[in-house]
Amino acid sequence: MKSIVCGKGGCGKSTISTLLAKEMAKRGYKVLVIDTDESNFDLHSQLGIDPPQDFMNYFGGKKVLFEKVKTLRGEWRIDDLPQGYLSEKGNIKLMAMGKIYDFGEGCACPINALSAKFLENLVLEEGEFLIADTDAGIEHLGRGVERGCDIILAVVEPSQESVKLTRKIARMAEDIGKSVYYILNKVDGETKGVLLDLLDKSKVVGAITKDERIFKSSLKGEELDFEVEGIRELADFLERLFIRA
Repeated sequence: MKSIVCGKGGCGKSTISTLLAKEMAKRGYKVLVIDTDESNFDLHSQLGIDPPQDFMNYFGGKKVLFEKVKTLRGEWRIDDLPQGYLSEKGNIKLMAMGKIYDFGEGCACPINALSAKFLENLVLEEGEFLIADTDAGIEHLGRGVERGCDIILAVVEPSQESVKLTRKIARMAEDIGKSVYYILNKVDGETKGVLLDLLDKSKVVGAITKDERIFKSSLKGEELDFEVEGIRELADFLERLFIRA
């Protein structure tokens, strides 16, 4: 199953991607985490994995990426991916599409194009699970990155901005025939109730409570190596989908 995690900036996409990857790996799945966010430099720390080399360098770097992506043909499989562009720990592998490093180097469009093509061409074998951690907002939807996924997981934090963006994501997902589900994050009993009233409850598949350990570990750049309430509920739902697929 190929899942894409999206939402507004700061809502907890990378945290959810990390915790979900660790939970699925514990259950015996081979998990590939794809970092498609050109401005996130710390997903590897949360996973406790060394940073991989940018996958865009495999094609000659950002300047020639657009032309190279156009010629990409055939299927990719996890076991066949170039090892120099993967970092690994246990059942989890991490791949980073590319980053913006220098002032004036241009937009992230080539990185989005590579992400979209890669997700379309990647074929998962039995027992493999993919989690794509996206950049903030909905540009990746505009660039067609979600075309190659099976489901979209929208992370919603307790803010009106997050709720409105989630509704927009749901509408765009419907336009391309993709299933979208909501993960409530950083909630307590009161804010969870408010979000449930504002959203389609049938699409809510997990609720992650506020956890001071996440804040402290993220601030220090440490691995998120502990269980968080709500993640098992989310993994249970995805596992049921996985089995039915």
